[in-house]
Amino acid sequence: MNLKLRLIIMNFLQFFVWGAWLLSFGKYMGVTLHFSGGQIGSIFMTLGIASLFMPGLMGVIADRWLSPNKLYALVHILGAFLLFLAARQTEYNSLYWVMLFYLLLYMPTIALDNTISYCLLERNKYDIVKVFPPIRVWGTVGFILAVWVIDLLGWGLSNKQLYFSAAFSLILGVYSLSLPNCGIVKTATKKTLSQALGVDALVLFKNKKMAIFFIFSMLLGAALQITNMWGEAFLHDFGKIAQFKEAFAVTHNGILMSISQISETLFILTIPFFLKKYGIKKVMLMSMFAWVLRFGLFGIGSPVGLGLFFLILSMIIYGMAFDFFNISGSLFVEMEAEPKIRASAQGLFMIMTNGFGAMIGAYGSGVIIDSYTTNGISNWQNIWFIFAAYALVVAVAFALLFKYKHNPESLKEFNH
Repeated sequence: MNLKLRLIIMNFLQFFVWGAWLLSFGKYMGVTLHFSGGQIGSIFMTLGIASLFMPGLMGVIADRWLSPNKLYALVHILGAFLLFLAARQTEYNSLYWVMLFYLLLYMPTIALDNTISYCLLERNKYDIVKVFPPIRVWGTVGFILAVWVIDLLGWGLSNKQLYFSAAFSLILGVYSLSLPNCGIVKTATKKTLSQALGVDALVLFKNKKMAIFFIFSMLLGAALQITNMWGEAFLHDFGKIAQFKEAFAVTHNGILMSISQISETLFILTIPFFLKKYGIKKVMLMSMFAWVLRFGLFGIGSPVGLGLFFLILSMIIYGMAFDFFNISGSLFVEMEAEPKIRASAQGLFMIMTNGFGAMIGAYGSGVIIDSYTTNGISNWQNIWFIFAAYALVVAVAFALLFKYKHNPESLKEFNH
């Protein structure tokens, strides 16, 4: 089988496993298991906890002791068992610990997927910059398709979503063993644990501009997963109102939410143009104000008429909100950090956004939702407006505090 096709299958399954439960899990916990917002938020917070140190730790293991292929396969096979176990939990405490251990294993596989892909493409003389992005986009396709399958099968409120994800995690683990082995790369110097965890890059906090950037990365990182956690639950709640009960946005809320991921694939292609023309600060601000619109449009949206248009528009805006921050932020770190600490700086960026930021967003959103929920009825409009106000404050503060002069010449390499 063609190597590129084999890597497409791996990337497709990597995110298919995630998409099978990520968007619908909050709805399942709230409606079926009757967990509170705070409990749901704390379970999603495990995603941030896992992102703090496990990708770096797994990277060191793959760098020193176990080949990326074998580690990747082992983690997905163990992950399948934990997802199977998670499907059988109905109590908060037990589900929390199972999901924590699962995400401690799953989150590092995103980086391991990239490592294996880069290794095999380079070994076979492919141009990684040219060939990998079209392969990686199939991961997003896998995520979207998994969301659609769970939605169309009506498993969004069932533990079947976890059994389904477990089955494909097992398939992926076994399949990855069929790929050519990357082996452990023998180099004169190995990345230390402190480098992998981004500790070396803490020196960047001595630079005022970088310190402000990383702080705002954490603050905006708090917003990144909020709609993924609560979006389907929000749309499902419209079903409690008779006039909306049979609306497509209610009965197939997963499909509606997946427009966000479709938008994501399209906005990625526009980033080189926007960065070249407007510079990183303005692109970051576009992302922040897009988050204001993302949440605000949820607040005024509804399943029919003009309200449905607002919801669809919010899904489209998500691509700009998510991509313009993640990718332009990563590029900014790449340009500003010294070569010897660039890997650590990227690790620190991920820790601030997907680690600390995600933890703040997950827990904080759960507390807010509990505060605006009475007798099982959530005031979603107020909830979304609070999130929109938060994003607006972050955007205005970033505009005032972050000083950066755009130099188009510094982006030539990126555009090539």
